[in-house]
Amino acid sequence: QNVGCRTLSLSAHVGFDSLPDQLIRKSIKHGFCFNILCIGETGIGKSALVSSLFNTDFEDSPSTHFLSSVRLRAQTFELLESNVLLKLTVVKTVGFGDQINKADTYQPIVDYVDAQFEAYLEEELKVIRSLFSYHDTRIHVCLYFISPTGRSLKTIDLLTMRSLDSKVNIIPVIGKADSISKNELQDYKKKIMSELASNGIRIYQFPTDDETVSEINTITNGYLPFAVVGSMEKVKIGNKMVRARQYPWGIVKVENENHCDTIKLRRMLCTNMEDLKEKTRAYYESYRRCRLETLGCRDIGPENKSVSLQEVIEAKRLEFCLEVERKEEEIKQRFVQRVKEKATMLEEAEQQASMPVLTKCEHLTPMCQEEELKLGEKKKFLEDDKAHFVEKKAVTKSIHSQVSSVSSPVSLKTQGLRKVS
Repeated sequence: QNVGCRTLSLSAHVGFDSLPDQLIRKSIKHGFCFNILCIGETGIGKSALVSSLFNTDFEDSPSTHFLSSVRLRAQTFELLESNVLLKLTVVKTVGFGDQINKADTYQPIVDYVDAQFEAYLEEELKVIRSLFSYHDTRIHVCLYFISPTGRSLKTIDLLTMRSLDSKVNIIPVIGKADSISKNELQDYKKKIMSELASNGIRIYQFPTDDETVSEINTITNGYLPFAVVGSMEKVKIGNKMVRARQYPWGIVKVENENHCDTIKLRRMLCTNMEDLKEKTRAYYESYRRCRLETLGCRDIGPENKSVSLQEVIEAKRLEFCLEVERKEEEIKQRFVQRVKEKATMLEEAEQQASMPVLTKCEHLTPMCQEEELKLGEKKKFLEDDKAHFVEKKAVTKSIHSQVSSVSSPVSLKTQGLRKVS
């Protein structure tokens, strides 16, 4: 009982006992939403299991093994059962585990979960919000499909579940569990739970605090991880058509609890659907708190006094205004400095333009005299070079004339010898 509240007995019927009925009618009229995230390798049976859980053939295009990165494909369906509307959103990983480098395979999944939290937070912080009609896309349950190898969990499985266990409700399932024997399956389940516990990975445990479902949930927690088989094919057994997978050695019935845990998983999802949504709201509150603390929002001030959201917003606005004023002042000072520099440059240019021509000539006269002296020196050097060249030329001519005078008698003697012969 709340402090200060007294418990009284009514003397007659008032009518507020109809409040639960009003809530039921309102909820049925508005409908419910439920979001499932299926993580697993390509071809492990994600689509077949979801179709088997809801007894509906969800048409889905086949996935390829040659994607360069992991993608998430979301599909929303409206299901109607006994006048109750359920808006079901199924998100599947495409290309999970198909890459050679699997270091960051889980990052797109984490980003997608955070993006749904962020979208809901943005809707909450709007001035005009409509949360009642808002399509909530936050993930309520994550079905993590484990390959039926019978050996230890893969590293990618441990990393992915460890990065998601604080954001979503993880329920591990062994896909295509009919591919291993029952004895191997029981040993494999124990090994998986032991590895999850040793690596500190928290999975969803069905609540046992509610008396109405505590017994069945306690029993069902012992079946984790669920060994599931999915199929939409119907096989005739006797006079009945049942969903099953037919093999040369026998038939595996999907809805037979002695063959697989598909029915157990369906029962537990439907029985604890509201608890899954409550746990999701708790994960969202943790994300919301971290985001608001990052933005500077606090419930307690520096003196351990409670601070209202209005005061926090006002303080942030004042801080922002002061920062804007400071930046504006810096920009103004830089602008004034540049204007002064430009004005100084223009003044110098005007002074040079207004200088008298005579002053410019006087300024240039020493330079001209210096250039004249340099040209005189060059002229004298060229004249000396020319005189030296003329002298060399005269000597060369005299030598050439001497050589020609010596060579003429030799030619006459040669001609006389030719005559005698």
